[in-house]
Amino acid sequence: MQTTITVSHLGVYYRGVEALRDITLKIHPGRLTGIIGPNGAGKSTLIKAMLGLIPVQQGSVNYQGQSLQQQLDKVAYVPQRSQIDWTYPVTAWDVVMMGRVRKTGWFRPFSHISRQQALNALERVEMADLRHRPLGQLSGGQQQRVFLARSLAQEAEIFCFDEPFVGVDQKTEGVLFNIFGELAQENKIVMVVNHDLGESITHFADLILLNKELILADQRSKVLTDFNLRRAYGGKVSFYDAMTPPDHRRSSLDYLDRFSKNNAIN
Repeated sequence: MQTTITVSHLGVYYRGVEALRDITLKIHPGRLTGIIGPNGAGKSTLIKAMLGLIPVQQGSVNYQGQSLQQQLDKVAYVPQRSQIDWTYPVTAWDVVMMGRVRKTGWFRPFSHISRQQALNALERVEMADLRHRPLGQLSGGQQQRVFLARSLAQEAEIFCFDEPFVGVDQKTEGVLFNIFGELAQENKIVMVVNHDLGESITHFADLILLNKELILADQRSKVLTDFNLRRAYGGKVSFYDAMTPPDHRRSSLDYLDRFSKNNAIN
């Protein structure tokens, strides 16, 4: 059975403005896929449209021969931080247990298996010791790891993360990328909206480059060319080397070519 996600001629108008135009692409399991593009390019809109969170005007999104929107029990989705009420009176444990509701059912007690799955997920993101702490008392990075744990507890086949690196510390970024890599190795579909074009971009095997229309969806090395980046961003795109002071810039290809030779991802 075909386990890729197939997006065909997807078109979205959001609040009367064209947000996505005729998007056709495939997203493969076992490969960490980044969704990149300038502000307003439609990165978050693409994920929301695929999951049926916003209406689409044309096109389809299929997985295993059926509409993806009919299989949302197979999807774990973590929205942007700005869309979450961090003052809601719940603990980290409560949040992760919410990821087990689809397995257990509403208004039914959680089984020992569900509780163990939640604990395993918290341990995996190094948050088990803080599981009883109120969500609002955690740092931004800790909060993000809690929501990552909730997605893991869902035991999904498809994972969608919308700008998960915003407002997080370096440790959390490392935990996130480690988990994303593990999920890819487990042959899951992993999609990550990422606004950063620095060193973190090299973690992705595949990239979807958007600017309302699809520039290219392919292996990272094929997407990150000067021609494609100028089509998406306009002008000259530069990357910062995390180990170099900000006043020392390098062109995108100089930096990425050097990095890729030592960290090749097929």
